Amino acid sequence: MANRDSSVSWLAQADADLEAARANADQDRHALACFLSYETAVKAVKGFLYKKGAEMVWGDHLSDLCEDAMAFDPSFDFVKSVGALLDKHATGARNPDAVGGAVPAQLYDANDSSHSIEIAGEVLEAVRVKILAE
Repeated sequence: MANRDSSVSWLAQADADLEAARANADQDRHALACFLSYETAVKAVKGFLYKKGAEMVWGDHLSDLCEDAMAFDPSFDFVKSVGALLDKHATGARNPDAVGGAVPAQLYDANDSSHSIEIAGEVLEAVRVKILAE
């Protein structure tokens, strides 16, 4: 169970995930970079929810977490709108059965990882401002 003070830990792990996403993209591991970008945004929003006093945060889809965050801050509607772009990487970037039996590592390219990393970075920074402002 996390508490309000753990939000900084969630941000720190989100930072580490984004750094790992960038490193994987640099090594042409674009599917993994997309998954880590997704994880970055999820962890940032979870940190926000814990900062707001949530005792337990359920779920791992960014869109759903943003719906919960909107109860505290309506501006999470924007994050939710881009959430679907990252949510598709939750399983699609890792599991062949999510992409019709294809190999995700062979389907993703530099455009995919670049776009995902950009979105994740923007989400992380926007959420960081909200967490640290309190």
